[in-house]
Amino acid sequence: MNDQITQQEINNAAWAACDTFRGVIDPSHYKDYILVMLFLKFISDQWDDHYAKYQKDYGHNEERIRRKLERERFILPYVEFKDEKTGQVSDRFLASFQALYERRKAANLGELINIVLDHIEEANKAKLEGVFRNIDFNSEANLGKAKDRNRRLENLIGDFTKLDLRPSRVSEDVIGNTYIYLIERFASDAGKKAGEFYTPKHVSKLLAQLAAPKPGDRICDPACGSGGLLIEAAALVEQQGSNNFALFGQEANGSTWALARMNMFLHSKDAARIEWGDTLNSPALVEADRLMRFNVVVANPPFSLDKWGSAEIEADRHNRFWRGLPPKSKGDYAFITHMIETALPKEGRVAVVVPHGVLFRGGAEGRIRQALIEENLLDAVIGLPGNLFQTTSIPVAILVFDRAREKGGTREACHDVLFIDASRDYQSGKNQNTLLDEHIEKVLVAFRTRQNVGSYAHVASLREIIDNDFNLNIPRYVDTFEEEEEIDVAAVEQEIERLEGELAEVRSRMKQHLRELGV
Repeated sequence: MNDQITQQEINNAAWAACDTFRGVIDPSHYKDYILVMLFLKFISDQWDDHYAKYQKDYGHNEERIRRKLERERFILPYVEFKDEKTGQVSDRFLASFQALYERRKAANLGELINIVLDHIEEANKAKLEGVFRNIDFNSEANLGKAKDRNRRLENLIGDFTKLDLRPSRVSEDVIGNTYIYLIERFASDAGKKAGEFYTPKHVSKLLAQLAAPKPGDRICDPACGSGGLLIEAAALVEQQGSNNFALFGQEANGSTWALARMNMFLHSKDAARIEWGDTLNSPALVEADRLMRFNVVVANPPFSLDKWGSAEIEADRHNRFWRGLPPKSKGDYAFITHMIETALPKEGRVAVVVPHGVLFRGGAEGRIRQALIEENLLDAVIGLPGNLFQTTSIPVAILVFDRAREKGGTREACHDVLFIDASRDYQSGKNQNTLLDEHIEKVLVAFRTRQNVGSYAHVASLREIIDNDFNLNIPRYVDTFEEEEEIDVAAVEQEIERLEGELAEVRSRMKQHLRELGV
């Protein structure tokens, strides 16, 4: 008998649990409560499953079992409450989902959930420090007054208790996939606000494959959101039969940073270093007070970010903006420059999603763009369809930079730039377009073969780009004009005459009928 839970069963149950908050608070807020509760249920079930397994080996030696569990993944501590007058322990329980379920009728349920999360975080600082600091299950502002708040939290706990998430019944991949599924659904519900935490999976998949991470690589996303792009990049290395890679990220939004940390944990990537802070103004991925360098740098940063901090970092101590300071109202080239400067010299690869204005805007951006081209860093410009993101309907592009094209790198002899127009290849959706696997594969084949393909791809020489004043607008290089079928004017005129004759005859018959009717 197969008692494994399917991916769809878990997805459906988790999404149904969201009914607790629908119509009460904004999806951009309630996603945090749902995803944290899923996380707590998973680690609690995992703890119980492994505890039962080790009891067979160590009997009732709890201390030995707990040490074994802590070495493997994490630890669930005990929570104690003492009577204020006597000092005696009035309640003691494991900081787990099951303990909260048993106390779901408590008048201070929100406070109890907060206490459990605080204890788990404190006991697992190396992996979870700060992860729950931005979530408050006792918030009147978000969850209502005590009576309503307790009812909603009791319903939420009741919904999740139906899910059996023990490793013996589900794999970590299934839980991780459910986590991403919920993030995708929340992104769809949250609309414009979704861009703060989510890049569509099909875009992440393409971006990661263009960057081509390999075993041994250090991989970074300096605007990592909930971490989906890093997980896609890691999966590509694992598909090559290797677990030899290191993941790094930074995220400015605190609650989104917490999602990324939990996402890494659920995908067994809890060794990933995910920092909280503003990448442009306060880069946190540093070693010996210098920017860390990476083999692969990928990102979908905020488009044309206004007030990104240009005045504050004009004298950047890391000297990232030596090519020029991007305009204060558009931070696109600030992210691009940061990514290039953190890629390893002579070998680092960069892939970044950008709005099309990055390709042709003048002023400071034009000067930076020209410098990057003259340094021979730009490898490819790939135009994508519009309406791929929840945050915008505009078409976007991917820029690929390769520092192996620098002098001394393995590709220093390459001085051309590949342009791909993939803007017409997508599956249309009601609210959002999607890239199918066949569309992604078409881009990758063109990228890897680096050949001219009529109305789709063009390998442009440096001279062509110079002649276009370093403007990278894709239609300047890829001729997407489709010659229309030649029209036989004489035949069309004959057809018009025939139709006009038929129309005159119909009108004559109509007049005759009207006369007969006395009209």
